[in-house]
Amino acid sequence: NLNDELIMKKYLLILFVSLFSSFAGFAQDDDPPEDGGGKLLERMQQYIQKRLNLTKTESEKFSPIFLRYITELRKTHRENRGDRPMLQLRVAELRVKFRDQFRQVMDEQRANRVFQHQKEFEEIVKNEIRMRNQERRRGPRTRAVGPQVI
Repeated sequence: NLNDELIMKKYLLILFVSLFSSFAGFAQDDDPPEDGGGKLLERMQQYIQKRLNLTKTESEKFSPIFLRYITELRKTHRENRGDRPMLQLRVAELRVKFRDQFRQVMDEQRANRVFQHQKEFEEIVKNEIRMRNQERRRGPRTRAVGPQVI
């Protein structure tokens, strides 16, 4: 129904505007975000946990390791911003380091998929932001209004 569709679109818009603003500020500090900026990270973490089918115990152990990984990833991006080959090398080293830590929580196959699911989530957010920006550029859509019947 059209009303449900509009409500869902509004909800998604609010969600992704908040995610986008969180994403923009995400790489700005070394500490894990504690306020609204952490919503994107929290959603990414939930997405990955769901995709990996982690148990509650595994999730509890995974969360602090994942937060450390993201913190170090942000720091690595900041430190190597102008040197793409070095950035790629440092990110690869970081992933190897944290893959070993993830293996302490889950089996090797799932530990290897953490980074794949992280990339999937980032692509979903980027695509949604891109779609929202395109809709915003097109301007508000108006429905044709025919003669009113009283």
